[in-house]
Amino acid sequence: MTTVSPTPQPAMRLRELVFGAACAAAVRAAARLGVADALDDRPATAKELAAAVKTEPRPLERLLRALSCYGIFAETDDGKYVHTDMSRLLREDTPNSLRYISLWCTEPWTWEAWPRLDDAVRSGRSVFDDLYGKGFFDYLHEDARDSAQVFDRAMTTSSKQSAQDIAELLDLTGASSVADIGGGQGHVLASLLEKHPALTGTLLDLPTVVANPDPRLRKGGPLASRVRIVPGDCRDDIPVQADVYIIKNILEWDDESTRRTLRNVVAAARPGARVVIIENLIDDSPSMKFTTAMDLLLLLNVGGAKHSKASLVSRMADAGLEVRDILVVNPYLHAFECSIPA
Repeated sequence: MTTVSPTPQPAMRLRELVFGAACAAAVRAAARLGVADALDDRPATAKELAAAVKTEPRPLERLLRALSCYGIFAETDDGKYVHTDMSRLLREDTPNSLRYISLWCTEPWTWEAWPRLDDAVRSGRSVFDDLYGKGFFDYLHEDARDSAQVFDRAMTTSSKQSAQDIAELLDLTGASSVADIGGGQGHVLASLLEKHPALTGTLLDLPTVVANPDPRLRKGGPLASRVRIVPGDCRDDIPVQADVYIIKNILEWDDESTRRTLRNVVAAARPGARVVIIENLIDDSPSMKFTTAMDLLLLLNVGGAKHSKASLVSRMADAGLEVRDILVVNPYLHAFECSIPA
């Protein structure tokens, strides 16, 4: 009797990998159609789901069968479909939903950019100017507003999910002020202020970003009296003094921008101040498949890069920061505890 190995042979695995676009497209289709939202805790047939999401039953069944091969939904012995842990993450109402992250990583422009990866590897720069005649963020806000909205919702979801982990991890005993540099809408800052009632905070980011901060930080919000919101570009100047500086997921630009940001922090901070740099890493992480993929996407769209532990420590040292410790925030993030030399 012939037995089948549970691990695909190299040729089969490579075939599966080169059809990776089909899996990504299937996830996107399910998210856009709202299939996960239509399926509750009761098993449903493809016909029932098709009626709920207004599709043809047979093509939807083919989509569900493909997704089930990857553990996204599951098919029962009687031909019905049920949720899995992954399919539930595509629901809009699920805590830590990945619906908008899934849509963001499969936006229409990504299908134009990925086939140009060999060009980006040859040149070491973004392919966006060649594709669209303008930079990535200009393209998003001028020509792809729907995609920009998906980006904003994806980043908001991601920030909210990690903010609580960061607040639980960081010991801010003895600190009276914290500054979130390039902090987006301020989800991390809000979580830190909620946990530490005596703390005051500053949020610095581009004017268009801080114009719409976390509701807790806005005028009339529960934390508004303890927050100062500063419009600015941390690559140009950081006019903020604090006991603790938080820099999360913004050191992904070109090397010169990263150097300028770190040097601006060192120039602004008092001797002995703490600087906590939080980043995804492309090494020493259980999320390497995700972060290395994001690293390649950054190369394509902005010419940026995710860091290895060594490359980030090197840039911190070059800027004059003293690295004290490296902490694991969650499977996706590491926190580098640094200080300004006395």
